[in-house]
Amino acid sequence: QVQLVESGGGLVQAGGSLRLSCAASGRTRSTFAMGWFRQAPGKKRQNSEFVAGVDWRDGDIAYGDSVKGRFTISRESAKNTVYLQMNSLKPEDTAVYYCNLGDDIATLYFGSWGQGTQVTVSS
Repeated sequence: QVQLVESGGGLVQAGGSLRLSCAASGRTRSTFAMGWFRQAPGKKRQNSEFVAGVDWRDGDIAYGDSVKGRFTISRESAKNTVYLQMNSLKPEDTAVYYCNLGDDIATLYFGSWGQGTQVTVSS
């Protein structure tokens, strides 16, 4: 079993910043990537949008088009924790953000999901 615990969500004004954290524990030995998806209001979780991912085997990092240049993903291997620094937030960034753990970035969607943390950006 894998446990993913997210934190750092909240309410922020447009233009502001937030940092999300996700700590992984349990049976994570055979996994090599972590990342974030987000579920916008009114949309189903299965239609969540890819936000960012990192593969620590080769340091590969990927971002969704809507967050490039504003969000930064990083990982602290000693704590098995991944962070998402979100800057220049926009109201359209409002969503439930889910942490993911999987074999690689391309298949994060099919891996383990956290419980989600709400991010609300007011205009």
